[in-house]
Amino acid sequence: MDILSDVWNFMKDRKKFWLSPVIVVLLLLGILIVFGGGSAIAPFIYTLF
Repeated sequence: MDILSDVWNFMKDRKKFWLSPVIVVLLLLGILIVFGGGSAIAPFIYTLF
């Protein structure tokens, strides 16, 4: 959880709040790839890319 607080403090100190949507999208894509890789919805995920 230190990483999340460090990232938040970085964005807050340097006024880089535009990074938050980028981080959220990257996290969602990572979760989609991890959970979708071995499941029955994998063929549908692969058609998106």
